Amino acid sequence: MDVLTENFSLYAEGFLGTLELTVYASALALVLGFVMAAFRVAPVGSFRVFGTAWVTVLRNTPLTLLFFAVMLGLPRFGIVLPFELFAVLALGCYTSAFICEALRSGINTVPVGQGEAARSLGMSFTQTLGTVVLPQAFRSVIPPIGSTLIALAKNSAIAGAFSVTELLGTYKTLSELGYDIIWTFVWIAVGYLIITLAISAVFNVLEKRWGVAR
Repeated sequence: MDVLTENFSLYAEGFLGTLELTVYASALALVLGFVMAAFRVAPVGSFRVFGTAWVTVLRNTPLTLLFFAVMLGLPRFGIVLPFELFAVLALGCYTSAFICEALRSGINTVPVGQGEAARSLGMSFTQTLGTVVLPQAFRSVIPPIGSTLIALAKNSAIAGAFSVTELLGTYKTLSELGYDIIWTFVWIAVGYLIITLAISAVFNVLEKRWGVAR
């Protein structure tokens, strides 16, 4: 218990760092995931190819390698940003591929006749997707999206290896100060548990309100 009470500010800083990474990267992942899902079902072939390539590359690239590519690769092209923003880009882009596939699977559950009926009324693809298909698809994809964002929160631990302030990185300082490594990790685990349970609670509420009735 002493390791927490005597280093509460350090834990709090790491916890807030992880929380910020999770919130910002989740927002980016949801936006990009929605766009890529729209691309993958779009009637324009070039959009479908781009969406498929995005998902295929990111889903099959190790997240650590993606961090290296973003952190070390982008500055070579003159793109210099704070490490925290680089971490958000890496986490958000990586997770967007999984969000995209969750949304696409939900879109595929909507009867084809729904889209055909909307188009027969003169609605464009964008209008059909936004007002007819996605509202129905969203009901079935709430649980997988929640699970994906929980995984994002845990994946944020990789950012600590790239000089980004986050919860797991606190163990280095505490280890150097001579604290018991077991209790150090116990309280780190508690911090991650708080974040993941909060995400789970939010999506449980969403599922009860808008999810598919069982």
